[in-house]
Amino acid sequence: GDRPCLPAGHRPERDAPAAAGPLPDAVSPAWKAPTSGGSTGRPKLIVSGERSLLDPEGTVPLRLRPGGCLVMPGPLYHNGPIVWSCQALLWGCHVAVLPRFDAEGTLAAIEAHRAEVVYLVPTMMKRIWRLPVAVRERYDLDALRTVWHLAEPCPVWLKEAWIGWLGPERIVELYAGTEGQVATVITGDQWLEHRGSVGRPVSGEIMICDAAGDPVPAGTEGEVWMRSGRDRPTYRYVGAEARRREGGWESLGDCGHVDEDGYLYLGDRLQDMILAGGANVYPAEVESALQEHPAVRSCCVIGLPDEDKGNRVHAIVEADPAEVTGNELIAFVGERLARYKVPRTVELVETALRDDAGKVRRSELRRRRLTPGEETGRAR
Repeated sequence: GDRPCLPAGHRPERDAPAAAGPLPDAVSPAWKAPTSGGSTGRPKLIVSGERSLLDPEGTVPLRLRPGGCLVMPGPLYHNGPIVWSCQALLWGCHVAVLPRFDAEGTLAAIEAHRAEVVYLVPTMMKRIWRLPVAVRERYDLDALRTVWHLAEPCPVWLKEAWIGWLGPERIVELYAGTEGQVATVITGDQWLEHRGSVGRPVSGEIMICDAAGDPVPAGTEGEVWMRSGRDRPTYRYVGAEARRREGGWESLGDCGHVDEDGYLYLGDRLQDMILAGGANVYPAEVESALQEHPAVRSCCVIGLPDEDKGNRVHAIVEADPAEVTGNELIAFVGERLARYKVPRTVELVETALRDDAGKVRRSELRRRRLTPGEETGRAR
């Protein structure tokens, strides 16, 4: 089973867990209701449309199999970690939950438990990759069959590094919102043929539209709209309104395009885009370039008000000032990106900017850096 949990109609592997006894008198109409603020920082609940039942006839394991082991270094209050952990437990797996993410500790746990599956986000992948080679190669990862990664954009250079290290057959990426309208999956082998993609839908449909709401052809950037195709809603919000359009289509605010083969490539979220001097700058692209520098531990790119260009690209970087300066980082990125995308200012900080789930509060970081009177300014 190399696909994520899908709606009824898909058949599992033969070693699916046996059906349990009779159902309880009462079953919760929603099996989860995680909190989410996204990059907007506005809190909400995302209440699942799936009941608290596991149907072995309609569920495909996340490359999990009974008797196997999942290592989970992510916090269980986030959607991805709790979904993977619950699925693993219900499929008869052992789940090793780390108290907090530690790069070497994750490798040690994989070896100690002979883990077959591990859940990571690119921030974790980068920290593991930055360990000394002797440390990385100290641990036996032969039992590891699948590295799932998701929750934040994965830089191309980092994906290539992991594929070269563990092999493409073990690296699998998933893109999906907590809302669950659509899930895309891409294996390492597929990624090598579609570099930068997050895969094709394994559930639901995707449509790319321009600002006017009209569908655009393959290869054209636009807003990503999704439709689940299920006979009932996959979720409901508490504290927010969904972005919907006629025909059952919904948007999480992501930008992207699809290629001729139907593979999805993500840009950034609409609210994160920086309009600087009339040009669109996507923070994820700038952050990817910054993260190539060995001194950068984490980073976040935002737009700050600028009299000349409307907004200036500002990079907040977790790094030791003794190892790198702001000017050095500007020059480093300047060798990799067009001039208008290069940060005009860099701020070095000592605290991590992304949590262990790979999430960053971009709007909050921007708000803290605005002076009184600038709060109504926009980063778009």
